[in-house]
Amino acid sequence: VQLQAFGGGLVQAGGSLRLSCEASLPTFSRYSMAWFRQAPGKEREFVAAISWTGGSTYYADSVKGRFTISRDNAKNTVYLQMNSLKPEDTAVHYCAASPRPWSSYNYLSTASPYAYWGQGTLVTVSS
Repeated sequence: VQLQAFGGGLVQAGGSLRLSCEASLPTFSRYSMAWFRQAPGKEREFVAAISWTGGSTYYADSVKGRFTISRDNAKNTVYLQMNSLKPEDTAVHYCAASPRPWSSYNYLSTASPYAYWGQGTLVTVSS
């Protein structure tokens, strides 16, 4: 199983980026997917999650209204559209896959349900 994230880069504050994560999961449509991030010197934090069908999503308060998570099950890919980027969004962004059923924000915003993780892609936002 492999999750490969890409799309990171350097962008000015107020700009946009779209991250992609391709998963070599044979039953990708059975996995909830999420994005986490880790800034230098800080702990990993939850960003967003999406259910199997894409019908349900969760967002961290810090990105709500600016980021959008989506998925294309035909392409085994999950996306994170990031708009109105801020310097505090600078971090390595990781995608993760959970075989657990969709459940509460309090559970899905932790690392516990996620069995597979990507290698991360760096997003740097300059002021």
